[in-house]
Amino acid sequence: MNVLTVPAFDDNYLWLIHDGVHAAVVDPGDAAPVITALEAHGLTLVAILLTHHHADHVGGVPGLLQHTQVPVYGPAGEAIPTITQPLWEDALVHLADLSLDLKVIDVPGHTKGHIAYYAARQGWLFCGDTLFAGGCGRLFEGTAAQMVNSLSKLTALPGDTKVYCAHEYTLSNLRFAREIEPGNDLLTARIENEQAKRARHEPTVPSTIALEIQTNPFLRYKEKTVVARLQEAGRLPAAAPQIDPVETFAALREWKNSYK
Repeated sequence: MNVLTVPAFDDNYLWLIHDGVHAAVVDPGDAAPVITALEAHGLTLVAILLTHHHADHVGGVPGLLQHTQVPVYGPAGEAIPTITQPLWEDALVHLADLSLDLKVIDVPGHTKGHIAYYAARQGWLFCGDTLFAGGCGRLFEGTAAQMVNSLSKLTALPGDTKVYCAHEYTLSNLRFAREIEPGNDLLTARIENEQAKRARHEPTVPSTIALEIQTNPFLRYKEKTVVARLQEAGRLPAAAPQIDPVETFAALREWKNSYK
């Protein structure tokens, strides 16, 4: 079984999980590139998997359902009218045609009902806009505390888990990461590696949980170097005897929102 990258819009990735015959698509914001990929690879769509309600993740569902009627899995906590199989935390999605089992992880923060899908046997994580390569999603509906909790669930997964996020934001995210931890040698090496991929017009996704823990500031908000950098920049109190980790995370996220 493989995961096929389907680019869409300016920087979205739609993911086709397939076995050479059957396929499930994750977050199809646009139907056309998915249908093109299915036809090019001789695949039959058997399921649609949604992580959250934003249009660039669900906009292609009606078009795909016109093409073929399949079950649509998605977060029970969000109002997505095309969902036929609403999902909650710890639900197990079994796609018999693919012999694929996906565990549902509740990861609010970017949106209130955001979910992720984890394929334990394959070591794949489809996390939508919660965890990015080198970053995390904006807090459009949830709180910093929710996002901290959500990310902690994802970092508890095995280090070699492949992280299939939904956008090619990596180089922008890593520029911000270097602003936070200029002395992180693993980050420096990662930036060189990812720049080389983009120069070859290759995706930087998937990454791995281990790589994110080593280089992603939104997973490193408890590190002394990160706290010190935020204090130096005047984004955290310099004289505070103890900093709340959620406050640190929130300060990071606020800085990234306006970072150029």
